[in-house]
Amino acid sequence: MNEETYYQEIEHLIKKNEISKKARRLEENNDTVTTYWHVGQLIVEAQGGEKHAKYGDELIKKWSV
Repeated sequence: MNEETYYQEIEHLIKKNEISKKARRLEENNDTVTTYWHVGQLIVEAQGGEKHAKYGDELIKKWSV
């Protein structure tokens, strides 16, 4: 291999690694958002539905302990 070929291969490996790291961070963020959305849905359901759910209800206070 010549010098340019080595450079291109190294550049490719570094870019591939950076893309993989960004993809993992996006996946982790998506998992976090999905988890908290489901937690919110369960809290609303446990409080009797959206019409009855109020921010700061005793249920949330109790569960946060």
